[in-house]
Amino acid sequence: MIYASDRVRRKPWSLAFEAEPREVAGLRRVLRLHLTLWGLPDLVESAQMCATELTSNVIKHVGVGTPVKLAVSMNGTRLRIELHDPDTRALPTLLGADGEAESGRGMTLVDALTDRWGVILREDSKVVWCELLTDLTGPGGHNGGPRGTNTEVSHPVYGAACHPRSFGSGRLSAALAEEAAINLIADLLHWLRAHGCDPDEALDRAQTHFEGELDEAGSAK
Repeated sequence: MIYASDRVRRKPWSLAFEAEPREVAGLRRVLRLHLTLWGLPDLVESAQMCATELTSNVIKHVGVGTPVKLAVSMNGTRLRIELHDPDTRALPTLLGADGEAESGRGMTLVDALTDRWGVILREDSKVVWCELLTDLTGPGGHNGGPRGTNTEVSHPVYGAACHPRSFGSGRLSAALAEEAAINLIADLLHWLRAHGCDPDEALDRAQTHFEGELDEAGSAK
């Protein structure tokens, strides 16, 4: 049985950046980090491809250096990926795979990988979004299948670090789970530093958020 305290926190997050080819690798790393920690490692590759295609469309049809924002959230049990940009004219086009337009082929890939996608037009911007199916039983739940009946998440960082009592033969040890989590955090700190942010300040802010959430959880009991 999955108890309320074992629910996975999948808080929406967003990242502002400039649409440039050099940014794509960083986006892919950040997506891998978040989706792994969300217990959705099976969606990493598809999500990375979608984010890459949506960003590439902006680069090609709106312009290199366009300020954009990637937003990732859960819509029920679907993973939702959005790319916000300021151009309301260059709309994504779905063409056959043998079409000549690069954007058409890119959106054909997005269409094949996702459950659904669309465009939201606003007065001074647009949002191109897509949603990927998961095998979650609920927005804060765990992956389906045999492991969905206990308190583990499919990824070892959650499965081991959050539930050390479940360690045993064939499962990641506590030390390795801690090391895996540290490596993921280090990747994000490298990304922040490369983009002119202060990793130490980011760690301090994260610690403050973490302690605040612990206090809120304690007061709610």
